Amino acid sequence: MTSDHPSKPWIRRAGLALLLAFVIAALLNAFGQRSETSSAKGPAASLELTAPERVRGGLLFQARLHVRAFREIRQPSLVLDPGWLNGLTQNTSAPQAKAERSDNGRIVLDYDTIPAGQSLVVWLQYQVNPTHVGTNDQDVELWDGQSRLVHLDRTQTTFP
Repeated sequence: MTSDHPSKPWIRRAGLALLLAFVIAALLNAFGQRSETSSAKGPAASLELTAPERVRGGLLFQARLHVRAFREIRQPSLVLDPGWLNGLTQNTSAPQAKAERSDNGRIVLDYDTIPAGQSLVVWLQYQVNPTHVGTNDQDVELWDGQSRLVHLDRTQTTFP
């Protein structure tokens, strides 16, 4: 006949409480997936980004970039930091940029003219690579030809 040590039920309860705390933290978005909105504004345009700032490996998510032109933007380009691909796989983007290129490691997406008072909305779909953990800079800039109109600071943290 064996008897349980008096502390064993408390060890099990503490383990269950720790697991429950982890689940509650996840439900409260401590580990990501809920979208956050960041915005920046300049004299010529505003830029709004809606995407999760905290993600987990394997997660599918969408980023939405909304450009509002206060004046005509003849050669609009969205310039994305390398963190938009580091540890992420881009699945699709809509609308397609008329041209894509790299500028010193940053991704440049060129679009058609945006008339004054009009908007450009771009959706980017991603999946977080399961082995990636850490923080990436995900700044976004709006350019008109050679002139930077708006800069938006942003980081994304990836949990295992």
